[in-house]
Amino acid sequence: MPGTDVRSTRSGTVLWPAKQPGLTVRQIPAAEHTRFAQTHAASILQTPAWGGVKKAWRNESIGWIEDGEVVGAALVLYRPVPGTNRSLAYVPEGPTLPWDRVVEAPRQWLDPFQEYLKAQHAFALRIGPTQTVRTWGTATAKSGLAAEGVTRFSGLEPDEAVPTGLSLMRILQATGWVSLENDSGEFTSGQPRLGVRVDMRDRTPEQLLKNMNQQWRRSIKKSAAAGVTVRQGDAGDLPIFHELYVETGERDGFTPRPADYFTTMWKALNSGPEPMLRLWISEYQGEALSAALTVDVDRTCWYTYGASTSRHREVQAPTAMQWTSMQAALARGNWVYDFRGIADTLDENDRLAGLLRFKLGAGGHVVETAGEWEFSLSPFWHKAFQTYQKVQRARA
Repeated sequence: MPGTDVRSTRSGTVLWPAKQPGLTVRQIPAAEHTRFAQTHAASILQTPAWGGVKKAWRNESIGWIEDGEVVGAALVLYRPVPGTNRSLAYVPEGPTLPWDRVVEAPRQWLDPFQEYLKAQHAFALRIGPTQTVRTWGTATAKSGLAAEGVTRFSGLEPDEAVPTGLSLMRILQATGWVSLENDSGEFTSGQPRLGVRVDMRDRTPEQLLKNMNQQWRRSIKKSAAAGVTVRQGDAGDLPIFHELYVETGERDGFTPRPADYFTTMWKALNSGPEPMLRLWISEYQGEALSAALTVDVDRTCWYTYGASTSRHREVQAPTAMQWTSMQAALARGNWVYDFRGIADTLDENDRLAGLLRFKLGAGGHVVETAGEWEFSLSPFWHKAFQTYQKVQRARA
């Protein structure tokens, strides 16, 4: 989804001159970064507000400046190595750059960024470009689930292959970057490479409903008939969400975040004039059965966290909640409802295949991005950090 051409014109001291004439890389104020992110299809993870969520990391807003205007931006999270002044520089789902220009001259865009981070004592740089590489429509992805011998999206012919995205992956590999893709196809500790999105631009609620599969439509009707209600919560309802979230973690085998993480998220993302983070709760006979947190950034509604109980599954409370959230997102003028990550599996017997079926059922299509990549800025310190991580995992 393209952003607008609205750009900030505020300038500051140039720290690292780029090799490309007229292009510089420097720190920018958070307000300037926010304005850019709001109009250039940036991920929520690439906004200064997200830096306020990640309290354990030092953060900094960096801009690519051309003729006095911001043409690219990055929220850099610095993870320090205990007892040293060294850190890992992480740019989750970013940076936000004009990738069609970057692939034409990658070193002229990325080298000055790396040099800047070296000066900040970063020993490695990890990025996660959201440039689209391939897409699979709803029907194609469903056919992949049913196809014999096809177990991964890499084995399924896409409906679209995006030249810029494919070129970016080739260029990163050729210039010393290392892909962090997990060969198992499972979810990793980083951000997912594959996700499901629902296009909502110029559509009505009736059209969205029509694009859903029969199971979704039946579930929506069933929840309404059963008397399931969905309401928008506030900060006082976060304990309800967290209780359901902990139960979900126990059921699905993941370690839940502590309650104060979501309190911090609420304060960081809702401190501006317009709230970014919303809480949705579905209830049946006075009992909360499911809850979800969504975030709005540049006409995209991101489904970030979901939780549900195993009780009263027959009333389809999670589906009712998603449908209410989608209609509200459409009413707010969003063009995309992003269901976020899926595992790289098309195996019907895989435990994670059900998540893919559920998200596709909402009328979503699968999008593959470039994924996460890492570049060593100081091989000695990078190796030391990797050793430290192995020791910490062994002790856990």
